Amino acid sequence: MKKVLFVFGTRPEAIKLAPVIRVFRDSAEFETRICVTAQHREMLDQVLDFFSIVPDHDLSIMQPGQSLADLTANALTAIAPVLKSEKPDLVFVQGDTTTVLVTALAAYYQHIPVAHVEAGLRSFDKLSPFPEEINRKLTTAIADLHFAPTKAAAKNLAAEGIKENVYVTGNTVIDALLHGLEILDRQEKDYGKEEFSFLKPGRRLVLITCHRRESFGEPFAEICRAIGELASGFPDVVFVYPVHLNPNIREHAGKYLSDRQNVFLIDPVPYPQLIWLMKRSHMVLTDSGGIQEEAPTLGKPVLVLREVTERQEGIEAGTAKLVGRDFDAIVDESRKLLTDEYAWGRMANAVNPYGDGKASEQILGIVRRWIR
Repeated sequence: MKKVLFVFGTRPEAIKLAPVIRVFRDSAEFETRICVTAQHREMLDQVLDFFSIVPDHDLSIMQPGQSLADLTANALTAIAPVLKSEKPDLVFVQGDTTTVLVTALAAYYQHIPVAHVEAGLRSFDKLSPFPEEINRKLTTAIADLHFAPTKAAAKNLAAEGIKENVYVTGNTVIDALLHGLEILDRQEKDYGKEEFSFLKPGRRLVLITCHRRESFGEPFAEICRAIGELASGFPDVVFVYPVHLNPNIREHAGKYLSDRQNVFLIDPVPYPQLIWLMKRSHMVLTDSGGIQEEAPTLGKPVLVLREVTERQEGIEAGTAKLVGRDFDAIVDESRKLLTDEYAWGRMANAVNPYGDGKASEQILGIVRRWIR
C-alpha cells in the first residue's frame, strides 16, 4: 500500500485539502497520513473539527510576534523529522503559504516526490501577494505533480517551462464548499438566530473580509473610509466584517467603522459560519484568494480589494472585479451593485471558472496512475 502525507498549516490550506484527504481516506489503495504545522492555530482547528480531520502530527510552530524568517526556519526544522519517520511515497501541499514552501523544500532534501494542489497561480508581482507569490513559484520549481485549477494556471506553468505532469482539475475549494454546505444542511443550524441575530429579515448583507499585509496602513484606512461611506449611503444594508486578529487591521477597523449603526465588526468566524454568511450575502468585498473562488459558486458578485490578483480567471469571467484600495473605485462599484439589478445579475450569473466540485476525485485518479 502506498503512503501519502498531507502537510498544511493554515485555514485556507485545510479547507482546500479537506476534500482531497477525504477521497484518499476512502480509497483502499492508500495509507493517508496528516501533518499540521499549525501556522494558524485557532482558525486551523475550527476547520479540522468541521471536516472531522485528526492530524497524526501537530507541530504547533506558531509563536507570538514570529518573523517570516523565524517561521520559515522553525517549520523547516520541525517538518524534516516527520518526513524521515513517515517515509511517504508522496507529499501533498496546497497553495502558497510558508508551510507549503518549507514542506516542499524539506521533501526535496529527502528525495520525496511533492504534489502541489492549486499550482500555477501568478500575480506577476513578487510583492503582492507577499510572500505568497514567491512561495508558490519556488514550490513549482520543486514539485513533481502540478494540479492546476484552471487552464490559465497551466499556461502560466508552461511559460515557466513546466509542461510535464501538469493536470487541470478545477479548484478543490469548490469541492470543500459544496461538502460544507451539505454538512450545514444536515446539522440544521440557524446561525441567523444564534450567532447573527442582528441580521434582520429583508435587509441585504454585504460581507467584508480584508487582512492582507500589503494593505496595512493608509491603504487599509482608505478601504475602511470607503466602507463607512457606503454604510452612510445605504442605511438599509447591513455590512458584516469578521475582523482579522492582527492589530494592524483591528485598530483601523475600529477607528473608522465602530460608530456605524449598520456595520458589524465581529471576531473571525469559523468556516461554517463564513459560508453561511456568504450564502446569505448580496455581494462580497474581499482581499481573500479563496473567497474569490467560493463566492461565484454561490452566485455572489465579488469586488477584490487588491491591486493585483493571481485569480485573474474570475475577473475575465465577470464573477469578480478588481477595485484595489481606492476609495472612489470601491464606493462606485459597490454602489452600482447595490442599486443596479442588471449589473448585479450580470456578475451573479456569470459562469464560475473554478470548477464543478470534482477536483478531488480527479486528483485521486491521477495519483493512482502516477504512483504505481
